[in-house]
Amino acid sequence: MADRESLDIERAAKRVFEAKDYLRIDKKIAELAVLDDEIAKPGFWDDLTRAQDLSKNASALRDTIAEYEKAAGLLDDTKVALDLASEDDAFCDEAAHLFDKLESLLDDLEIASWFSGRFDAGDAILTVNPGSGGLEAQDWTEMLYRMFSRYAEKKGWKVRILDLIPGVGIGLDKAMIQIEGYNAYGMLRSESGVHRLVRISPTDDKKRRHTTFAGVEVSPVLPDDIEVELNDADVRVDVYRSSGPGGQSVNTTDSAVRLTHAPTGIVVTCQNEKSQTQNKEAARKVLKSKLYELAELKRQAELAELRGERMDNSFGSQIRNYVLYPYQLVKDVRSNIETGNVEAVLDGDIDDFVIGYHRWRVSQGS
Repeated sequence: MADRESLDIERAAKRVFEAKDYLRIDKKIAELAVLDDEIAKPGFWDDLTRAQDLSKNASALRDTIAEYEKAAGLLDDTKVALDLASEDDAFCDEAAHLFDKLESLLDDLEIASWFSGRFDAGDAILTVNPGSGGLEAQDWTEMLYRMFSRYAEKKGWKVRILDLIPGVGIGLDKAMIQIEGYNAYGMLRSESGVHRLVRISPTDDKKRRHTTFAGVEVSPVLPDDIEVELNDADVRVDVYRSSGPGGQSVNTTDSAVRLTHAPTGIVVTCQNEKSQTQNKEAARKVLKSKLYELAELKRQAELAELRGERMDNSFGSQIRNYVLYPYQLVKDVRSNIETGNVEAVLDGDIDDFVIGYHRWRVSQGS
């Protein structure tokens, strides 16, 4: 039988109260009112880019407020069901069901509160590059590209291919995608670093065990109002014929674009848009995002040095092992989250690793 003690309704009520505080609901309600007034003004849609940004912000605020109000409503409904259950056992299951929904929603709200960085709520650019391992590394790059694409689809996010460079023989020599969805960048920051695969090589006639690496970079899609210093004189532009999958114009025109930033050595290619101009614009946005991310990493390293801290290079350090042989195990070396269901992980079931990393990060105070 459900009762207040077994369901711990007091603790749930405390969590709802805390959620209103850490989600800053009162502030969000005020911000939404200002945005709604702005959206209602004549001529709002004259500046389409600005209008889309403001509408997106308003939608995100509205969603957060609605989720909190849903939690508060579930709390009230659970209390009513518990009161009725004290007189009629038929309401016991209803109270337990409502309580479970409330706890699950509060867990989701708590997780969402972790993503409070400047660009956490926005879209992400995810790049996978093969490491050492030749053909194996190319195959591993394609496997990771599929894993992240499937994960994004499971989350209801949109995946837009920016660049896919086929490997020699098998796999991919590079994969770059833009993942669009609420908290996409904040959540996917967990994936930056080196991913290590151990398995029997499908390309080895002697069926020997191989260890393969691939590097993953995650950058935010910068809003148009973010200024990044980029001197056109520092950027070499090369155009070439597209080689990957794409639209009708692929392989018919020299539409692919490669940008090389001389001061940093950063190279960005884009070939999946229909025209050279669109590819150049997309590549330029990616370059700006990578330059911004590089500047942030440098700033954090300088601050850490001033504080006497020792920082690891996230891209140069192994973050997760995927072992397919002689046993099956995927383990994150930071959070220690692990599972033996490797097939599900490679099919995009990585939420436990993503959430586990951020829970570990928050516990570390970072």
